[in-house]
Amino acid sequence: MKILIVQDYLRSGGTERQSIFMATAFARAGHEITLFTFRPRGELTLDGEQQPFAFRSLQPFDTGLDWFAPGLLRAADASAPDLVLCMGRMANCYASFIQGRLPRAAIICTMRTGKLLPWLFVHSLRRCRHVVANSHVAKRVLADVYDIPAHKITVIHNPVLRFTDDTAPRNHSLRRYYGANQSTVVLLNVAMFRREKNQRELIEICARLPGYVDWQLWLAGEGQARKKCERLAHDLGLGSRVKFLGYQPEPTPLYHAADLALLASQSESLSNFLIEAQLHGLPAVAYDIVGVGECFAPDRSGCLIANHDQDGFLSALDRLIREPAQRKRFSDCGRRHAQSHFVPEHQVQAHLNLFRELTKA
Repeated sequence: MKILIVQDYLRSGGTERQSIFMATAFARAGHEITLFTFRPRGELTLDGEQQPFAFRSLQPFDTGLDWFAPGLLRAADASAPDLVLCMGRMANCYASFIQGRLPRAAIICTMRTGKLLPWLFVHSLRRCRHVVANSHVAKRVLADVYDIPAHKITVIHNPVLRFTDDTAPRNHSLRRYYGANQSTVVLLNVAMFRREKNQRELIEICARLPGYVDWQLWLAGEGQARKKCERLAHDLGLGSRVKFLGYQPEPTPLYHAADLALLASQSESLSNFLIEAQLHGLPAVAYDIVGVGECFAPDRSGCLIANHDQDGFLSALDRLIREPAQRKRFSDCGRRHAQSHFVPEHQVQAHLNLFRELTKA
């Protein structure tokens, strides 16, 4: 198959990583793959001559406009794909135009967000050949809120992109570097600093933990909301308890150093961070939005809390900090859950099986 993957920009988010991962996996499976981006490159790097797929940026220089895709329809037409996979909000907004330009190709939209969808995105969902949702809750949202026929939607969970040795020893050197001793419970969140990722609420909740509890909150990521979060941590007197680690291109050492994964995000459909954290044995405490409950096994590998119930979140967090035996039970279950539900090979094959069905003559 000739497959075109469309993405606005290779920023450091989960969708962008999934785009590169799938382009690589599909190419290694023997398919001709091209990755189009609107803007030139981004925080994520490609391997140049080593990458098994073609790459093209539509903007000759970076205009800073995520939505600007000059010559997209002409370039898509010239590439003559059998199938186009649109990744991210901006790419999905263009899907209806691509379907109109390439009526014989299978144009696939993706639902990978918990945000409200703009009109053009919804229009694309209705005009495209098929939709891939990355959680069952996202599929229900598409059907119930946006009136997309259920038979037009296939659920394929995100694969784990960092399927490393989950039995590696604890990273004591990294803990020492950030001032965490053996008794410190390290709380981890890995996400871009955007308002909807809601690191602010994590800081507010942790500030309410009893003062004698030994904890640190590690926030890995960059973005516009970071400075406000830094000011909040300072104003709340948290001092060295909250660590701002910056963008981490390879966060696996953080997973091996931390004890709990926290998520208060308001924009997830399926959280790559929580899936990776589960694989590495981190119990989860997370707000229940869209597909977050599908990332782990609630009450068996973590605690799923009603959205914005800060008291409930605090209670679950305080309990897990105080009960290492419970964390151990959750950790073992989390590893098994991630290994059985998010294996990369299974998810790649599910995509390719769907693609073959959609491109049958």
